[in-house]
Amino acid sequence: MLRLTLTAILVLSVSACANRPESIPASYTSHEKYTMLDCTQLSTQLGDARAELSKYSDQQNSKATGDAWGVFLILVPVSKLSGDYEGDVAKWKGEVAAIETAQVINQCKSA
Repeated sequence: MLRLTLTAILVLSVSACANRPESIPASYTSHEKYTMLDCTQLSTQLGDARAELSKYSDQQNSKATGDAWGVFLILVPVSKLSGDYEGDVAKWKGEVAAIETAQVINQCKSA
């Protein structure tokens, strides 16, 4: 019985860990707010959005790694106590997708 209880706790702890950025889906962001920009402005916006996505992805990866260690050492995913950056990663993935769609609509050449 103790073995079953410990196994259940371990499974629940691992399933509650922070997600890796690559497994987080983009939140929907309308491309319409970007279609009025010219190609140079879109390129600048895309660079900024990718930089933000990279920043939050790195922070989310750190949270996921911390959770793995937390579960290994104390059976508690640390991000559940301190929060993670999943929402920010989803937001910036959506922004990147919206800007890329606006570039296609505006027939901008990809860099």
